[in-house]
Amino acid sequence: MLTLLGQRTRYCDGVTRRAALKIGAFSFGATTLTLADVYRAEAAAKAQTGSSSSQHKAVINVFLGGGPPHQDMWDLKMDAPAEIRGEFKPIKTKVEGIEIGECFPKIAAMMDKFAIIRSIVGAQGGHDGFQCTTGYPQNSLAAMGGRPSIGAVASKLCGSVDPSVPPFVGLAEKTQHAPWSDAGQSGFLGSMYGAFKPSGPDMANMKKNAVNQAHLADRQKLLRGFDNMRKEMENDSTLSAMDAHTERAMNVLLSSKLMEALDVTKEDPKIRDRYGDGKPYKFQFDGAPTANDQMLMARRLVQAGARCVTLTFGRWDAHSKNAELVRDHGAKLDQALSALVWDLERLDILNDVTVIAWGEFGRTPRINKEGGRDHWPQVCSAILAGGGLKTGQVIGSTNRLGENAKDRPVTFGEVFATLYQAIGLNPELNPVNDPTGRPQHLAEGPVMKELI
Repeated sequence: MLTLLGQRTRYCDGVTRRAALKIGAFSFGATTLTLADVYRAEAAAKAQTGSSSSQHKAVINVFLGGGPPHQDMWDLKMDAPAEIRGEFKPIKTKVEGIEIGECFPKIAAMMDKFAIIRSIVGAQGGHDGFQCTTGYPQNSLAAMGGRPSIGAVASKLCGSVDPSVPPFVGLAEKTQHAPWSDAGQSGFLGSMYGAFKPSGPDMANMKKNAVNQAHLADRQKLLRGFDNMRKEMENDSTLSAMDAHTERAMNVLLSSKLMEALDVTKEDPKIRDRYGDGKPYKFQFDGAPTANDQMLMARRLVQAGARCVTLTFGRWDAHSKNAELVRDHGAKLDQALSALVWDLERLDILNDVTVIAWGEFGRTPRINKEGGRDHWPQVCSAILAGGGLKTGQVIGSTNRLGENAKDRPVTFGEVFATLYQAIGLNPELNPVNDPTGRPQHLAEGPVMKELI
């Protein structure tokens, strides 16, 4: 294999080094990967880049599945006709000149900690979170597995902060409409960089009851037995490396750190009350619950060492009864999101953790005869906090009716370039190689200078 030294790049650990561009064979094969396989792959990636973790930056990506109505939340249109502006009134915020919807008084009171983008363009119109986890259209590089999500990229390029905590965790509850519970795909990077999903079989494997502890001990004995058998067939250096990766995998299974992070009952009750639980769950249908406690769980996970945590909050596809849904979901989002940002600041890690909440598209300006708003990919919005970003501002605007971006159209690629920059990855200088060995940019667009 031929190795070419490229330009100097900066990785999550803050170390600058030359990029190694490799030209050679790429093998496909395993469809079932063990945890030890994941760590072998991670070690190989670190060997190629020289990467090691000395800083811990993270992102919490909150997907508002279904398409939240921008004109009822962050971009009210009081000069529009009644059938467009709806029933919600604007409220003043802590930042002079910025007003948001009346359902978000807690966020309004700490608006200096948030930034709102009102003019995101380029939504593909599908009911899925692909663009909100990757920044790319779903068909981009589909022939070779598709674009990896930010969690998968962070897992590959940054690796683990703590060997017992997966770098990428997806908290999304399983939904009847499956794309709304997509934690973010690993794409062409391969399943070894996929999200750990506590709501699925991963959690069952992590339960530390007496039976499972016994099974783990037996499994470890079995692995050692196989290793002893292989010692007769392999040289000592190869086996010692295999033993190290297997041992690390067992450390995750035997460690209580991940399970502790996932258990919000360990938290101070006053903190839990501040987040709330989002119950009763209303308007859920085929979507996600308004599980406020997942935002607390996300904070605990990044504090424990996760680099990316994704979750889906609510089901915002209001083709009817839009106002009722926004009052329910909005109040719960206001409580959970404001508590998360307050909590991160309390722990002095707000500058290290970037929070974003957004959906796959916006809603129609005109309210339909069922009191709902329909799909509107022409423009949508997002709210961000933390990560050392320049907050206390609104970026972009839409026209009088909220139909199209008027000032400063922002692409999904620009948002992701900014998210990558915030977690320590230069989107222009830190590519990931696709299966052909070609380096691929992390994001399609420049970093948003307004935020960085």
